[in-house]
This record gives sequence, C-alpha cells and structure tokens, in this order.
Amino acid sequence: MSNTEKKEVKRTSIGGQALIEGIMMKGPERIATAVRKPDGEIVVKESEINQKFKHKFFKLPVIRGSFVLIDSLVTGVKELMYSAEFYGEDYEEDALDKFLKKVFKDKADTAIVYVSVIIALLFSVGIFILGPTLLTNVIKGMVDNNLILNFVEGIIRVGLFVLYVYFIAKLNDIKRVFMYHGAEHKTIYCYENNEELTVENVRKYTTLHPRCGTSFMINVMIISILVFSFFGWPNPLMRLAIRLAMLPVIAGLSYELNKYVGKCNEENIFTKIITYPGFQIQKITTAEPDDSMIEVAIKAMERVIPRDGADDTW
Repeated sequence: MSNTEKKEVKRTSIGGQALIEGIMMKGPERIATAVRKPDGEIVVKESEINQKFKHKFFKLPVIRGSFVLIDSLVTGVKELMYSAEFYGEDYEEDALDKFLKKVFKDKADTAIVYVSVIIALLFSVGIFILGPTLLTNVIKGMVDNNLILNFVEGIIRVGLFVLYVYFIAKLNDIKRVFMYHGAEHKTIYCYENNEELTVENVRKYTTLHPRCGTSFMINVMIISILVFSFFGWPNPLMRLAIRLAMLPVIAGLSYELNKYVGKCNEENIFTKIITYPGFQIQKITTAEPDDSMIEVAIKAMERVIPRDGADDTW
C-alpha cells in the first residue's frame, strides 16, 4: 500500500486474472468477467462457481494445490477466450481451433479450453522444468556436488522465466494486459482495505500483490530447488521422471505458501522475505492502469463480493 492510512485489512480470498481488454474476478461464490468492448461499453458475464473437486480429499493441505492450479488454468483459458471474442478481427482462429471444432462440434469450446491448458502445461514443463535439468547436465563433469548442481538448475529455471516474462512484456498487446493486471491488484487492495470501490480510491494502491499468480510461479521455482535436492543427481532419464513426479508436491507446497502469505500481515518480516522475489517479477508483469481499466476491474469486483454476509476470507 502506498500513501494510505493504516486501517484494518480484510484477508480476502478473492483473486483475479487480466484478460484481453478485461478482467476476471473469482470470489467464493461467483466468477465475473468484465470486458470493455471496442465501442467502449463494459459488458459483464457472471456465473456461479462449479465445485469440480467436492470430496474432502481434494481439500487436504498440499494435495489441494494441484487441483486448484488446474481449475484456475481451465477457468483462465475459458475467460480469456470469452474476452477475445469481442476482438475477433485481431484474434483469428488458428488451425488447431478449426480442427477441434470439426471433430468435437457442439463440444468444441470445451475441447479447445482443455487442449489449450494441456499445451500450456507441456510448454511450461518442457521449458522451465525439463530444460534446465538437461542444460545443467552439461556441467556435471566439472561439478561433483549434488546441492550445487540442483542450485544451478534452479538459477537457470528462474533465469529462463524472467527472460520469458521480460520479452513478452515488450509486445504491445501484452503491455495492455499487464496494465489490466495492475488494475486487478489495485482493486483487490482497495476492497481488502474496506474502501468504497471508486476509481479515485483504487488508483492510490500499489500494483504489487502477494497472492499474484506470478509470485506463485516464482515460489514454484524456488521450492523446486529445495525439493529436487533431496533426490541427488541421478541419470538424466531418472532425473526427468523425478521432476515430473514431484510437480504436484511442489505446486501444493507453493499454493500453501501463497495461502499463508495471504493471511499474514504484510509488515511481517517473514512475509516480506517470501514476497520479495515475486514482487520483483510483478514489476514486469503489472503496470499502472488508466482510469478506464480500473472501471473494468471495479465492475468485475462488484459482482463477486459475497452477498448476505457470506464469508470471503481465507
């Protein structure tokens, strides 16, 4: 928070995602997606949350993290596709989308969402998990210390992620998405500080938020260094198998860490240390929004605030 009075802070579970000229907010009961159409009108789509993982098993600490991640990816891709529909001239269907529509017909939209998530996961695992371990293997003959090898692998992983974020931030369309990302964070901060959701109130808050998905990704990479260190440095094939097998554990631990940070006072020294790496990357993935973007974020937030006194805290 910047230049604001100290006040009681609401530890809300409400989160969001920046879209194409829009923002999705997810509360405890509903999901709301607000998009500013090319003609300037803000359209809002609201839906009830479908509890896909109702069994208690899926809510156990650490275990729940992987399922929350998958659910978030599916929801995110679905809402991203919805926002892109308003800009059809700029965002044309590719060959894969056309193929899936031909094969799945009336269920094509669902198929496209899940295939997109699978492709995104394969890309992420290949570039940021498997790639670094293969690159690090090059120095195996020069370094005979398992901890150092795992540390180098982790540094390469973080470095690749930072470079990826840095270069996509140069794209004009992505710059606007990152501005909407900043509007999302500012609006959540305003709500957490129990202030009326107005453009003036929202604007004064920071764009850096501890529960951001960017911070989650950085936590995944840092925690992976610690987890993978327990398995030494076996042959490449075994190493790849271990990294794939441990991904759900790492995702689960990262989720619990983000959840813990969301509950803590931001002035807590431990919280400051944990959030510092993520905040540095958020300086790339968020930007100061204009007033029109904040208006969109407010529209989405207003729809997901719990009604009838329902609880939205962690």
